[in-house]
Amino acid sequence: MPGKTGATPHITKFTNCRLVKGKDLIQQDLWIDSLTGKILRDQEAFYGLHLSPDEVIDLGGRILAPGLIDVQLNGAQGFDFSVPMATKEEYDEGLRMVNKGLARTGVTSYLPTIVSSTPEVYWQVLPSLAPKGKNHRAEDGAESLGAHVEGPFISPGRNGVHKKEVLRAASTFQDLIDCYGPEHLPETGASHAIKMITAAPEVGNMIPHIPELVSKGIIYSIGHSDATYEQALSATKNGATMITHLFNAMRPFYHRNPGIFGLLGQSERPRPYYGLIADGIHLHPTSIKIAYNAHPHGMILVTDAMKLCGLPDGVYEWTNGERIIKTGARLTLEGSDKIAGSSATLIECVNNFRRWSNSSTAEALNAVTSTPAKMLGLEGIKGTLESGADADLVVLGEMEDPFAGSTLTVDQVWKLGTRIYDAEKDA
Repeated sequence: MPGKTGATPHITKFTNCRLVKGKDLIQQDLWIDSLTGKILRDQEAFYGLHLSPDEVIDLGGRILAPGLIDVQLNGAQGFDFSVPMATKEEYDEGLRMVNKGLARTGVTSYLPTIVSSTPEVYWQVLPSLAPKGKNHRAEDGAESLGAHVEGPFISPGRNGVHKKEVLRAASTFQDLIDCYGPEHLPETGASHAIKMITAAPEVGNMIPHIPELVSKGIIYSIGHSDATYEQALSATKNGATMITHLFNAMRPFYHRNPGIFGLLGQSERPRPYYGLIADGIHLHPTSIKIAYNAHPHGMILVTDAMKLCGLPDGVYEWTNGERIIKTGARLTLEGSDKIAGSSATLIECVNNFRRWSNSSTAEALNAVTSTPAKMLGLEGIKGTLESGADADLVVLGEMEDPFAGSTLTVDQVWKLGTRIYDAEKDA
């Protein structure tokens, strides 16, 4: 019910809702400001600033969570981030379509991911994927937090579906600059499009370059790698803080050499964050539970979703001339059993994890909100309902599935204090 008849909502108060706070869901109101796009401190808003809400929304006991964050997303809505278009305008239009589509799934922020490509591809698409920051409009939907370049400095033996012909090894830092472009690896402190790089630490002379990448505000993630435990540990000591899709496309765990997975058991320094694809295809549920129990505060659920997400089953062209077979959520490279990504949504991954683990609903949601925000250095800005944070919100309902049990549904999505999706009205 509106607090001021005829007024455009400016201050919104959510009531009768359960907020995600740490490991728990807390019955508490939440106030947001659509002009600043921020979450307000409710006591200060009412008692200190003497504000009255323009709109009061009774959520009927539903969950109010931060907007979901996907740090590995190859495309959506039929659009592939790794495929340049004829013009930048055409590519940007595809991005707008992705952003609006993602918002309907509860994702309000993400890292558009580019698979191993030629330098020309990076030079052409990265400018469009740079974060807009304060220039991002709520009505545009989900926002890019910067690109995730997955490759091409990866192991040829752990390439997955990445085309071997485009893979590279860096001897000097100039090799990285030549690949991604000097404007995308600028001087320390300058803004740029790249937020995270997935690379194999054992390929070429990569490990000595990690500190310089980190100094530029770029997250180094270990992935598509045949690294031993010792090589992976050396990467973390030099600044690596993330593991890309743990278990997939890497040396498997072995009792005499635990490989990259062994980083979850070491205690010499802070353990890295790690991505898990909980789509029921990439990993066995028990593997996910083992990783989570080893390092619960580092788990980040990702989709690794491709442009085929939401499209009908069939055979589709892949970016390097090969073809992908889509069967439900399962995507495989034609002519092989190689997994070629995911077509699951992030809320589906959350629901899967809830079913497979003994974690609380709040803990499952933390893996797609507060934990990725911390990994990205955005703690207090994204992935939280604390005052001063961006008012990126998702209203979640719960329904009972006769086969899957309790399932979270995306009922509403708010971006920077503005409602951009309502399942009842936009169906």
